[in-house]
Parts: sequence; structure tokens; C-alpha cells
Amino acid sequence: MTPTRRGYLRGVGAAGVGGLAFLAGCASGGPGGDESDDGDGGDDLPGSDGGGGGDAGGTRPEGTGGPGVSIVAVDDDPAIAIEPAVEVVREAATSEHPPRLRVTLANASDERVRTGEGRAAHFEYVTDRTGALVLLPADGSYPAEPDCWRLTDAIATTEEYRTFELDAGASSDRLVDLYATPGEDACLPVGEYRFETRIAIVGDDDELESSATWGFSVVLE
Repeated sequence: MTPTRRGYLRGVGAAGVGGLAFLAGCASGGPGGDESDDGDGGDDLPGSDGGGGGDAGGTRPEGTGGPGVSIVAVDDDPAIAIEPAVEVVREAATSEHPPRLRVTLANASDERVRTGEGRAAHFEYVTDRTGALVLLPADGSYPAEPDCWRLTDAIATTEEYRTFELDAGASSDRLVDLYATPGEDACLPVGEYRFETRIAIVGDDDELESSATWGFSVVLE
């Protein structure tokens, strides 16, 4: 389906649009923002199961931090002007923060392009295929269980179709944090998960010119 400004709505939760308990999408930074990375946070904090010990809930043993994220598969570059990339910024969950990734979108063409939908293209508010995990903008505050990083309420975004422009050779990057969705048994359930989204090139009137689906797989262990 061709995306339009009026028709775009993305929610967070196992079934897509989850409740409206927490409205997001208004506090996100613009493309290419200067979000800072505060590092890995150390290895001497309790596990992410909120119980402070053992490997209950499928997390790492006590003393190693919560489950860590690794990128295990990345799709080839899509056949559009935008070349996406993803990297781990903060590998382990701790009592201070969840794991963190950086998603970068680079304009590989020799002319300016307009890209949408801006949040989804950067994997903001995108859930994995199983609905167990979600990536949220790193500069936000979300209803999550302390030391656990499992959301207590579903999150929905504002209804709009955001676009942004990239000059030839320019890039835009966003930091996204990894949370478990409401209802999961484990705080951050271990296993392999695939995230994917659609990246579109649109004209000045937001009409679709080209698009491609792109994604990657992570392992929590």
C-alpha cells in the first residue's frame, strides 16, 4: 500500500497499535541529531529480571549485567537511493539503561532525496516479528518496570507521516533503545529476533517514488 500522510499510524505492541496509555512521537529529535552515547555502564550491576540474581527469566547470570544484544544478520542494501546500517552502541542491559542500537540512513545518490516515514525508517517504534521486543527513541521516557526494561503500558505514536531530506552523500542517524513489550514473561527474553521496516523515497507531495523493505536480526543472550 502506498504510504500517505493521512494514512500512517504505527503503534507498539504485539498486535500493532497497542493502547493509547502512553503517547509518543512528539519528543523525538530530528534526523541526524546529536544524541550522546553514555557508554556501556559497567558489568557489576544486577540482571535485568528485576530480581537481582541468577538467570531467572532467561537473563545473564548475576554480576554480568542483563542480557546483551548482538547483531547476527543484516539485509543487503536495498535497491533505492538510501543505504541503511545498524550497529550496537550499548551491548548489555543494566539497572541504569536498556541495550542501545544506532540506525543510520545514508543517501547514496548524487542528488537530494526525501525519505519517509521518518520514524519507521530509523526503526523508531518498530517491533520485532514476534511482537516481543520494540525499539524506542533513546531520548524518550517510557513506562517500564524498574531494572527490567519491560514496558508496563503499550505505546502509540501520533498519526502523521513524517519525512526528511538528505543531501547527496549525507546521512541521518538515530539512537534506539531495546525494550520488551507488555505481557512478556521475561524482562528482556533471550533468543533471536528480526526487525524490519519499509523505507520510502517520496516526492514533494509525499507521493511514493520508490521503496524497499530492509531489516536485521539480533540475538539477546
